[in-house]
Amino acid sequence: MPEKPPTSDRPDRFARLPADRIVLATSAAIALAFILWGIFDNKGLAGVAGDALAWVIKSFGWLFVLASVGFVALAVVLACSRYGRIRLGRDDERPEFKTVSWITMMFSAGMGIGLMFYGVAEPLSHLSTPPMGLAEPNTHESAQLAIQYSFFHWAFHPWAMYAVIGLALAYFSFRHGRANLISSTFFPLLGKRSEGGAGRAIDTFAIVATLFGSATSLGLGALQINSGLNQLYDVPKSTPVAIAIIAALTLAFIVSAVSGVHRGIQYLSNVNMVLAVALLFFLFVVGPSVFILSTFTESVGDYLYQIVPMSFRAGAFGGQEWLSGWTIFYWAWWMSWTPFVGAFIARISRGRTIREFVFGVVLAPSLVTFVWFSVLGGISINLQLGGTDLAAALQQGQETALFELLRQYPLFALTALVVVILVAFFFISGADAAALVMAMLSCRGCREPRNLVTIFWGVMTGAVAGILLLAGGLPALQTLCILAAFPFMFVMIGAAVSLVKELRNEPDPAPRKGRRKLTTETLEELDGKELAATTNGAAPALQTPVG
Repeated sequence: MPEKPPTSDRPDRFARLPADRIVLATSAAIALAFILWGIFDNKGLAGVAGDALAWVIKSFGWLFVLASVGFVALAVVLACSRYGRIRLGRDDERPEFKTVSWITMMFSAGMGIGLMFYGVAEPLSHLSTPPMGLAEPNTHESAQLAIQYSFFHWAFHPWAMYAVIGLALAYFSFRHGRANLISSTFFPLLGKRSEGGAGRAIDTFAIVATLFGSATSLGLGALQINSGLNQLYDVPKSTPVAIAIIAALTLAFIVSAVSGVHRGIQYLSNVNMVLAVALLFFLFVVGPSVFILSTFTESVGDYLYQIVPMSFRAGAFGGQEWLSGWTIFYWAWWMSWTPFVGAFIARISRGRTIREFVFGVVLAPSLVTFVWFSVLGGISINLQLGGTDLAAALQQGQETALFELLRQYPLFALTALVVVILVAFFFISGADAAALVMAMLSCRGCREPRNLVTIFWGVMTGAVAGILLLAGGLPALQTLCILAAFPFMFVMIGAAVSLVKELRNEPDPAPRKGRRKLTTETLEELDGKELAATTNGAAPALQTPVG
């Protein structure tokens, strides 16, 4: 029998709970073993990881592609079907956060650092090395593909993954009163076993995936901050400096994480968005404005027209090396982020309908992505095709590309400083969201986990990021991200199946054709038996449906 949604007078059973010692100990042991391995044998770690990656890509690259398509399709179906009217909570509940803050928080947690790192680097890379050899390098055709594939990697597909997992967590948590755990989404499939050993294994997988996915982001952020400080203040570019940056910002995001969602994360997210908008507006004004607008218009159309064939390319007839370095890496990176981004989005989305949730999570950040790459990617392509060799900066590292673009315009010292601050704030807001979610997963879904557990996972994330930089820099970050996401991909598929199974038990929230409309006066006149007979045994339209 489906559980009744939580009522306003029901105490929050998950406000403060002790840690699940088995989940915490197992996931902590995996993290510590990896850190020790990296300290004492980072070359051996890099070799084993490289071999494992080659096997995963060769054997299961096609599954990453199909899974990403499936999540997009499921998100569209849920938003457009009758289930879209179901509210994540009581039927009369309203959103906890204002829409603007809601969007900025999920965007900052979802991919802020990545956009700063790849906003210029990815379009330039695709311009000089077109995807799967579909065009000649440094031509108008390759420029078109560069923006098109940047949209493809950062818009609908990743946010659909976040939306489905976040929706499953919010639905089972707020409508069924279950713990905010990945394992809770498996109750329709596993029953009580989702609260036992099987459930603990699922939550451990989620923590490990979150740890490596967020560590990848921190590594990218540290590299870019190091590059910015090098160009502004001649700070050496080196792995030790990047690790020192990780250590300093780890302390900062621990302070933010223990301050809670309403203070630390919300404040930083809003500041991030203001700075990002100011930076984009400045570049739009001083850059080739007409070209940017044309790029936005044409590239969105190209992306929507080509989204189906792009989504199904698995490299069977060539181009698998390119796909593994870009598309499959991205799909794995987003999958490794879904536990913490999904849990974080669920945490801030109580009271919204499924339709509002899906459209908000998928469309709003995708629109920001279109604008972001149209401005940064459009300017970089315009400069490159116009004779300014920005691509040369890529040889020094992808993290330098954005600063090289800023150097072509006035106020470089100011705009470069803004970028460094933005990356630092995205680092903090994304990392404290990850630490908070890993602590929640370690504490039985507790929505206010103990600060010591949050601090522990914050330190572990920074340590793993540092180890990955020691083990090989950016390639090591990408490799471990894909390997961590591989087992969790199966967990995501199971959670999606479980969500659909449980949603099918929901009564239709819309009045059926021909059903007698029940007014308040009518309800007062009818007793329970008469009401049941009037509605042919179905729950009345004005009654709170059971979950």
